[in-house]
Amino acid sequence: MSKVKVGFVQMSCSNDKAENLAKASKGIREAAAKGAQIVCLQELFTSLYFCDVEDYDNFSLAEPIPGPSTDSLQKVAAELGVVIIASLFEKRAQGIYHNTTAVLDADGAYLGKYRKMHIPDDPAYYEKFYFTPGDLGYKVFKTKFATIGVLICWDQWYPEAARITALMGAEVLFYPTAIGWATSQDDATNTEQYNAWQTIQRSHAIANGIHVVSVNRVGFEQDGLMKFWGGSFISNPFGTIIYQASHDQEEVYVQELDLAVTDRYRTHWPFMRDRRIDSYAPITKRFIDEA
Repeated sequence: MSKVKVGFVQMSCSNDKAENLAKASKGIREAAAKGAQIVCLQELFTSLYFCDVEDYDNFSLAEPIPGPSTDSLQKVAAELGVVIIASLFEKRAQGIYHNTTAVLDADGAYLGKYRKMHIPDDPAYYEKFYFTPGDLGYKVFKTKFATIGVLICWDQWYPEAARITALMGAEVLFYPTAIGWATSQDDATNTEQYNAWQTIQRSHAIANGIHVVSVNRVGFEQDGLMKFWGGSFISNPFGTIIYQASHDQEEVYVQELDLAVTDRYRTHWPFMRDRRIDSYAPITKRFIDEA
């Protein structure tokens, strides 16, 4: 299929898992009513963003994948005939947890999962306490409507992840995300941070000649210390913003993408053709500090 309609659900979350799942499902239904064929949810949408503290009690939020949340969403996917991209806190085994996104096909089939590869550890984002780094490698999923790639939040800052996923055949790259501003920050810092976040993802679209869809949450969390900045957006294969959501409102948005334009952009700006793969071995080093 050359054209596909993609949707995203940008929402605020509460500490009630069932309530969040119901809100996300409602958003999926709204997107489907607008014609969406693939719908992406934000990172860890079934809960508040709990990684602001290192608290052992938060491990109780995790679940197996497949598991209860994917079971529920598979029914929604089959009923509506839409692909669902669902980011969840995975309990793999006792003491082993991942930040994981499941992909469900339009007939409700579970296609597989991607485990977040890059795990941050910053003030208010203590993810290394909770998440084991992904061990499935980079993934693409051949859905009914398109072959998609999925990366997660902190993966956004790594061009290597986007490149490998694109080389595996992704036609659209999705980024479920949870990122925000400390409410103590000044507006100039906030603006600079958002612009950097969006710019790096637009660069992945340009370098790889594919559409990028980034989905973030909104709302105040962490007792008002964090404002998740929303700003979910869709970029075309040359980095042009097709649509950008607000920074403070919940939104369900649907956009038709013409996947055939990838060939035009890659032909006229042949970055893929001109890659010098014979020269890239040093990229596998941590740092190049030898003459």
